Amino acid sequence: MLRVLLLGCVFALAHGLEGADVVLSCSLIEEGGGMGNMMGGAHFTRTPATLVLRDLPMTSDLSPETITPYNPPNTPNADDLIFEVQASSVEIPEAESLLHADCNEQEVVCELSQYVPRAADPESTASHFIGSIHVEGGGVSFTLVLQTTSNENEKVPLIQSKLNLPLSQWGTLLTDVVFVVYSRSPSVAVPIGVDVVLDCGYRQRDAPADQTVGLEWRWQHRGHGRMVLDMKTQTVDTEEGTQVNVDRTGVSVDRSLLLQDGNASLTMKDLKVSDEGTYICTITSGGFQTQQIVQLHLMQAPRVFVTEKKVVFQDEMPKKLSCNCERYYPLDVKVDWFSQLPTETENISLTEKASLSSHRQHSDGTFSLSSFLTVRPSDQPAGTVLICRVSHVALQTPMDISMTVEILEPGEYYWMMLATLVLSLLFLYQALRS
Repeated sequence: MLRVLLLGCVFALAHGLEGADVVLSCSLIEEGGGMGNMMGGAHFTRTPATLVLRDLPMTSDLSPETITPYNPPNTPNADDLIFEVQASSVEIPEAESLLHADCNEQEVVCELSQYVPRAADPESTASHFIGSIHVEGGGVSFTLVLQTTSNENEKVPLIQSKLNLPLSQWGTLLTDVVFVVYSRSPSVAVPIGVDVVLDCGYRQRDAPADQTVGLEWRWQHRGHGRMVLDMKTQTVDTEEGTQVNVDRTGVSVDRSLLLQDGNASLTMKDLKVSDEGTYICTITSGGFQTQQIVQLHLMQAPRVFVTEKKVVFQDEMPKKLSCNCERYYPLDVKVDWFSQLPTETENISLTEKASLSSHRQHSDGTFSLSSFLTVRPSDQPAGTVLICRVSHVALQTPMDISMTVEILEPGEYYWMMLATLVLSLLFLYQALRS
């Protein structure tokens, strides 16, 4: 089986690749002493470490020219922290995206720490670690529980200086993946009022045929929190024996998918602004418990309109224009004003001359805002185009609404008003006859 280390951007060109090694720069997080503990808080230390995911199954094709085999250090060093992980022992969904992170200009964040299972085997000599790996910019996120493996071939093994654990003959700490909790979409942005599925799942090596699986979905936002869903079920039990508590109407988890496929995803219907926040998916299976965090962002594009499509001047009196943004979320919205003279192609900014109303919040949590601009015929000749431009995170591109300046002579204004009056009287006459 081919083992590889990603050096740069990998392209899908070649066939026949069975697996790959992915090497990640990580940090070992440890709680220590110091001023943090003296002041009543925790103090953590970070030690550089390396995580080698061996034989990671690949579904796409990679070119051998773009990869190079991973080679352990020539001289083992007891001070090095190299976690060698047999990744094929448990499926890690979409872990292949680690190979393409450089291509997509995504950063991979990796942190390791020691871990104590909830129900540790007293006869086991294995140690456990937990690894948190996250591909930033919308990539997959997963948490691995690692279990050290025996090194029976080494009569006098090298001992890692910090962890006091035996190393392989090439200086790595040998481990297997025994439990994985993952989210393929750890950050979700959706409109208000739709239904959404928050992705979360787990995999476990050598899971007992009969065990309790616990699932919690907890919501946190701006210092507040609550349990959204709490489920406990037996792998061989019936639905009648399953305990489910929910704290929001329209949330659910499919029990059969949870037990058969490890799918712990939370379905939420008819999203409201109050649903926005951080959702923590915690899975307990056997002696293991770990979690994933999913960020839910809600957004709604503003409805933009102006008070008039044409700006008609009949004298030298200025006009106050209004550009209204209604029912948007989140709060931040930007309104700019521009003018384009008939003989020019470049826009002239008028934003500094505009004023804004205060934000108005509606009962559904959305906001509205108005921007005002006073214009004078001496500054805006006939044919000038006035533009209100609205920018918001829910808009892929800024929205422009244009108004054209018209200047009427006194006689034109008289006939225009007379025509408007006649049309109004005709409309009223027809309405009375009917």
